[in-house]
Amino acid sequence: MEIGRCVSLLLLCWVFVLRIGAEELEQNQPAERISGSAGDVLEDDPVGRLKVFVYELPSKYNKKILQKDPRCLTHMFAAEIFMHRFLLSSPVRTLNPEEADWFYTPVYTTCDLTPNGLPLPFKSPRVMRSAIQYISSNWPYWNRTEGADHFFMVPHDFGACFHYQEEKAIERGILHMLKRATLVQTFGQQNHVCLKEGSITIPPYAPPQKMQAHFIPPEIPRSIFVYFRGLFYDVGNDPEGGYYARGARASVWENFKDNPLFDISTDHPTTYYEDMQRAIFCLCPLGWAPWSPRLVEGVIFGCIPVIIADDIVLPFADAIPWEDIGVFVAEEDVPNLDTILTSIPPDVILRKQRLLANPSMKQAMLFPQPAQPGDAFHQILNGLARKLPHDRSVYLKPGEKVLNWTAGPVGDLKPW
Repeated sequence: MEIGRCVSLLLLCWVFVLRIGAEELEQNQPAERISGSAGDVLEDDPVGRLKVFVYELPSKYNKKILQKDPRCLTHMFAAEIFMHRFLLSSPVRTLNPEEADWFYTPVYTTCDLTPNGLPLPFKSPRVMRSAIQYISSNWPYWNRTEGADHFFMVPHDFGACFHYQEEKAIERGILHMLKRATLVQTFGQQNHVCLKEGSITIPPYAPPQKMQAHFIPPEIPRSIFVYFRGLFYDVGNDPEGGYYARGARASVWENFKDNPLFDISTDHPTTYYEDMQRAIFCLCPLGWAPWSPRLVEGVIFGCIPVIIADDIVLPFADAIPWEDIGVFVAEEDVPNLDTILTSIPPDVILRKQRLLANPSMKQAMLFPQPAQPGDAFHQILNGLARKLPHDRSVYLKPGEKVLNWTAGPVGDLKPW
């Protein structure tokens, strides 16, 4: 009882100190601008710096797939759909492929959902192979470089490894036909076979309008110290435990389920977004993959993301100063999470909150319709523009071949 009372008093002190700081922020200071090169990169305008040619594919590769299951429009992998729509009307689009810097193939490889809404990656390699065979047969541009001046959206759990379980994704590896292309993907982990050098790591899709509909008045105090909603165990896919989230989520639950500073549960209330806006810290642990929409939600709702995913490569890391806005906790240090977070000085927390209040930070994490300056679409284009000009070595000699079209699992070679 005494321990619980002390913890409650500690939380009240935190809320009081941070509320005073927040009031001073509202009255006297604008949101803090990101300093140094990161701030400059975040505000870059890609228009005029690159031209993109969008291949026109048969509708079976995109529109018909979406018509079959409109749920794909709201799924966390929906960036592949909205990037296609954005590019069709973007000022960087060119209808003349001879003047293009980059070539984009609009194929929706993640729009194959179970009745419960979970994505199935098993057809994805065949769909992608078929699309590449189509563009290589109908245009000369793929064959000039075997994809080195092409980019593909692959927002699945482990990108172009096309599997939701890490062990099997590693076994598969990146689809061989994409080995020379630039991959735009949500998955990012250092020294991992499913992240090739030069890839652009992006945030998962989170519906902007849905989140905006849940904003609460900024003067409401953040009375929750640590917040998390989600699975701690995946009994269906990991019945013995320890494999899912490498045991990190299980450790959160086992160590802090009874800690009054931690508001954690498997429940997903209708007030989920409002609760994040009432929290100081939001846990962003790895699941099957290191990333999750909680990163986006934390930034949008000003809840300091506590990133628990060793070696994660975060979205637009050259533009967003994750070290300044978040807290990184090693997976092995999860049992010390309460000590780590309560030891952060209030002035450090207030600075993180000021940075999170920067509109450009929030904009970069979203795929709004219509697109807006500085949003995730533009950050992707900025990443592509920074790779230009292409080195002359990417262009193959006449008749030269690098890729092995028959490499990979036998099942991937079946026609789609």
